[in-house]
Amino acid sequence: MNTTDAVIPSHTAPFTVHVVTGDTPDVDAIGIPVSIDGQAPKVLGVDTDALTRAGFNAKIGAALTVPASPVTLVAIGIGKTGSLDITGARDAAAAFASATGNARRLAIFLKDLSNLDVGAAAAAVVEGVLLARYHFDLRTTPALSVRVEELALVVNEADLADARGGAERGRVTALATMLARDLATSPAGMLTATRMAEVAVSLGAEFGFDVEVFDKDALGELGCGGLLGVNKGSVEPPRMIVLHYRPNGTPTGHLALVGKGVMYDSGGISLKPGDLSHSQMKNDMTGAADILGAMTTLAQLGCTAEVTGYLMCTDNMPSGSAMQLGDVLITRGGKTVEVLNTDAEGRLVMSDALVLAVEAGADAIVDIATLTGACLRTFGTEIAGLMGNNESMLAQVEAASKATDEPVWRLPLPPRLRAELDSDIADIKNIGGVNAGSITAGLFLQEFVAGTPWAHIDIAGTAQAPATSRWIPRGPTAFGTRLLAELALQFESPGVN
Repeated sequence: MNTTDAVIPSHTAPFTVHVVTGDTPDVDAIGIPVSIDGQAPKVLGVDTDALTRAGFNAKIGAALTVPASPVTLVAIGIGKTGSLDITGARDAAAAFASATGNARRLAIFLKDLSNLDVGAAAAAVVEGVLLARYHFDLRTTPALSVRVEELALVVNEADLADARGGAERGRVTALATMLARDLATSPAGMLTATRMAEVAVSLGAEFGFDVEVFDKDALGELGCGGLLGVNKGSVEPPRMIVLHYRPNGTPTGHLALVGKGVMYDSGGISLKPGDLSHSQMKNDMTGAADILGAMTTLAQLGCTAEVTGYLMCTDNMPSGSAMQLGDVLITRGGKTVEVLNTDAEGRLVMSDALVLAVEAGADAIVDIATLTGACLRTFGTEIAGLMGNNESMLAQVEAASKATDEPVWRLPLPPRLRAELDSDIADIKNIGGVNAGSITAGLFLQEFVAGTPWAHIDIAGTAQAPATSRWIPRGPTAFGTRLLAELALQFESPGVN
């Protein structure tokens, strides 16, 4: 087992996807789509009345197992005829996968979904199946459910080529998301900043992007006082991990991605309450994990843009050497920041990277972070906050959000609220007043982008799911991985507003 495999069990999990024609794939369970207003397909062996008597109503998310020998058949609800969209197809596939939790070899019929783009539907179905059956397990006893090892998509002969392309895309994006979930779920003692860097180096060699790792001394030479300040209380050294993907040929643009990588967030001197929030703080590096996962898709899916990722990794711990309230940090570029809350650390570690991305000449910057509890309280656990300074970039993020069913919602950045961050002794302080916390955090980050087109995605709510729903497991979700991959694949260099 190599460095990567030790913290990413999804990396070694066997999985193959086939696109086939015919009606009898050699699998353990077969999913058969059923519409609310149509007749049950004959292959199920039961009629519509029998399904209704069993409590099946064919709405999206419904699945009913029909035991058969030698293969299990599952009726999958797809709503009214012609109403199924790509999001619904992903959800229906997830319901099928969840209903067959102990079957390793699955098949789904996609022959009668003529209203959908076959390639997009195939991608969504593969994502739904794989992500619904995801689990991270350190037990020595058998797992409660098993991963899917084989998936067959049954299509019409004319749709083979499109379905194969879509299935491969779905495989790539689902595995990238599973990778990011593994990272976010790994206990902080297993996945330190140093370990994260080792994983990134291994993945870069495998998936076609360069990796440069900056240790504590190098960060000092760069003047990355934000990251170094947050790291002061930890015995684990920090790492800035720079990922660089270059396409074949002339790039169509240069996108920079900046991720908060706080491997464990105790709150520092501003210690978090002693409740379950502490157990979730191993996932405070989800932004960095999302970027690392997304980077693994770019070469495989033929991304034409140049993409640079900055993973700003450290613990935030209390100790005798920890950052104190009232300290002033000097960030990359010289801006001074007065620290009035050590638990507002994500914006500090990202500030250095935002400046470096500007210096690198990126056409646009997108940062992603589990940044503010205020965003969780505003949007709950299914919608991320979105802010930025450029209409084109905000629209591109929204388009990627819609395509991947990872919802975002815009918040404004009113200039008058910038006064909330005024400091008596420094250029800026790291926290505003008791209100509008997500917005003042966005205004803080905006101070470091120097007018470069920029968008900020706050995933404080969406990074952790309180309960399993559709293809989203209870626990770390890796929300944003697929969104960032889609954004990079469709990226167009924006103009300045």
